[in-house]
Amino acid sequence: MTQTIRIIGIDPGLRRTGWGIVDSRGNQLSFVASGTVKAQLDGELAHRLVTLHQGLTAVMAQFKPDEAAVEQTFVNKDAGATLKLGHARGIALLVPALAGLSVAEYSPNAVKKTIVGAGHAEKEQIRMMVKVLMPKAEFDTDDAADALGIAICHVHHRVTLNRMMRMA
Repeated sequence: MTQTIRIIGIDPGLRRTGWGIVDSRGNQLSFVASGTVKAQLDGELAHRLVTLHQGLTAVMAQFKPDEAAVEQTFVNKDAGATLKLGHARGIALLVPALAGLSVAEYSPNAVKKTIVGAGHAEKEQIRMMVKVLMPKAEFDTDDAADALGIAICHVHHRVTLNRMMRMA
C-alpha cells in the first residue's frame, strides 16, 4: 500500500515568502493549501525575518508536512540584495529543519524545467502549468504558485534523491 507524503514547497523572499503544500500518493498529486507570508517593507531586516519565521512556523504547525523543498537563491548583479535574500532563504531552510523534516533544495531552472519543460520559463507559464497539474489549486501570489511548483518538483525528484542518499 502506498502512503501519502505531504510536501511543503517554499519560495523564499524578504517581502513575500510563498508556500505551497501538496499530498503525493503514488502517482496521484493533490493540492492541500498555499499562501504567502508577507513582511513589512519598511521594517528592519531582523523584524522581517521574525515575521517570516513566525509565518512559516504557523504553516508547519497547521499542515504538518512530512518533507520540505526550498528554492535555491540565484545570484544577481546586486550582491547586497542576494545576501539579504540569503537571510530569507536561511529562515526557509531553518523552519522545516527545526520541525525534523528533510529539506531538499532545487535551482529555479530545475523547478521550471520540471514544471514547464523549459528551464527559462516565465512566471505566467509556472502559474498555468501548476493549474494544469492541480486544477483545484488556489494561490494568492506568484510566490505561492512558485512554491507549489517547488513542491511538485520535489514530488518528481524525491524518489531519486532518496535512492542516492541510501547509496551514500
